Amino acid sequence: MDILAKAQQLESQGHDVIHLEVGEPDFDTPESVKAAARQAIDQGKTFYTPATGLAELREAISGYYHKQLDAVVEAKNIVITPGASGALQLALSAIVDPGDMVLMAEPGYPCNRHFVHLLDGVTKSIQVDEQSQFQITHQHIKAHWEQQTVAVLIASPSNPTGTLIDKNEMQQIIKQVELNNGALIVDEIYQGLVYESRNFTAASLSQNVFIVNSFSKYFNMTGWRLGWLVVPDDYITVVDRLAQNLFLAAPTISQYAALAAFSNRNLSELSCRKDELKQRRDFLLQGLTSLGFNVKVKPGGAFYIYADVSSFTDNSFKFCQRLLNDAHVAITPGKDFGDFQSERYVRFAYTQSIEKLQQALDRISRFLLTC
Repeated sequence: MDILAKAQQLESQGHDVIHLEVGEPDFDTPESVKAAARQAIDQGKTFYTPATGLAELREAISGYYHKQLDAVVEAKNIVITPGASGALQLALSAIVDPGDMVLMAEPGYPCNRHFVHLLDGVTKSIQVDEQSQFQITHQHIKAHWEQQTVAVLIASPSNPTGTLIDKNEMQQIIKQVELNNGALIVDEIYQGLVYESRNFTAASLSQNVFIVNSFSKYFNMTGWRLGWLVVPDDYITVVDRLAQNLFLAAPTISQYAALAAFSNRNLSELSCRKDELKQRRDFLLQGLTSLGFNVKVKPGGAFYIYADVSSFTDNSFKFCQRLLNDAHVAITPGKDFGDFQSERYVRFAYTQSIEKLQQALDRISRFLLTC
């Protein structure tokens, strides 16, 4: 956030800043989704929905799992939430009591541990590197499980690395967590953005897994603040009660807008946008590598590149500050995602056009001559 605030300050002074720090693509929300929102407003559909969300939207998501991901997820197990953050808060609130422990990867999305601390739980960060594709494995879970551990939180594709957990390893993780009588939460908010590998959901492997997803990333609806949670049968009632008390309901207009997200026309448009993101990944990856950045694991999804900058600096945070101040390119330091080797890494978000990415590479090239 310090980097973003400084970037905005520079822009207010008239400087052109290239934003590769924020996890938000430059694509606008598809027109069919915006039209559905306008129609809902015109028809007066502006009142509260049930706490678990519009029945039609839950059915649409259920159909999406069946048609696109070959998974059986019943509508009754789907809860619509205010963004993926709302989904994660519901899942953790249903699982974690004071003193309970949740295992998660480091590096990882920084807000995850804060949600656990909000519930007076504790987190145990499992340090991961390129040896495990920057992902927790079932061996990690077996080695780090403690008496007070109640849950594991994983993400595939992940932030900040864009790496994936393959289907076989996901099955092993599910089995290991079940052996320990724990709960597994799988963050799949980048689930639609998988490039070479075959797309799948953990919901196709088990009905006892909490799945967090969102309309923000793949569906290009960041500001609409809408997500969903797939809930195991045993937790449906408690999650419903929690949703009533914590949120009352997700935004109504956003829910009606999201109904249009699953049309064939819209899904076709999103597929084209995914192809463009893949082109951006390949372009930026080649460019960064040629400049001397060390990308130890090729990202298979999301829209991030996690790069080792130790050949340029021993302090990635200062590196990011200097790059912004001197070259007006904003990227995210590894410090944002934990302490483990954070001084070595930075995250690039390829959320700008290839033309912008080329401009960024040109600026970075000139900047590196001063390092």
